[in-house]
Amino acid sequence: MRTEEDVLGERKLPADALYGINTLRALENFPLTGRTIATLPEFVPALAMIKEAAALANKEIGALSGSPH
Repeated sequence: MRTEEDVLGERKLPADALYGINTLRALENFPLTGRTIATLPEFVPALAMIKEAAALANKEIGALSGSPH
């Protein structure tokens, strides 16, 4: 076990956990569906489109340089 601390206090996590206290609190406070990303094949392409649109918008206003492709 390892101990991590945030503004809400200390929590113990498994020593080999690849996540931190914020993820632990999210898992405790927000119920998950139990579905994996494989059950949502349209999710990844949709997320890619959103990220591309955000990159193009940020490039247009000068907040991002370079090409999104």
